[in-house]
Amino acid sequence: MQKTFFKKEANIPFTKEGYQKLLEEREKLLAERPIAVEHLRKAREMGDLSENGYYKASRAKLSFLDAQLRRSERLVKLGIIVESTGNETADIGNTVTINDGTKDFNFTIVGGYESDPLHHTISHVSPIGKALLGKKEHDIITVHAPAGDKTYTVVKIV
Repeated sequence: MQKTFFKKEANIPFTKEGYQKLLEEREKLLAERPIAVEHLRKAREMGDLSENGYYKASRAKLSFLDAQLRRSERLVKLGIIVESTGNETADIGNTVTINDGTKDFNFTIVGGYESDPLHHTISHVSPIGKALLGKKEHDIITVHAPAGDKTYTVVKIV
């Protein structure tokens, strides 16, 4: 007798703002889908589909939208809003200031699907995010990264 094992899908953490952005993105995609379906319908009416660039582009656009919708639906279904536990220890939702001995760096710790280093948001599963979780002000952390280990001091948690 063969056993079948199903991987249980885990919850995906989001900040309140990140989850709201996800919901807005899903609504935008849902609004765009009927337009893409209409474009595809018009392209099919043009006749020969093998040489119809409008048809191919419309089909590609609809496929892209459907893939994005499936992704959004999965994230909405599995997403949970994680509230910061305060500013005693670093957690998802906290803005943390760290110092490498010469310069301060500010990061907001967020869920993996909403991180954007250009906007100073880092994932809780990134090397710096992992090192920061649970730390308090004045703690020293070591970040293990491909470029080598780096040591920081936690200056402030908000």
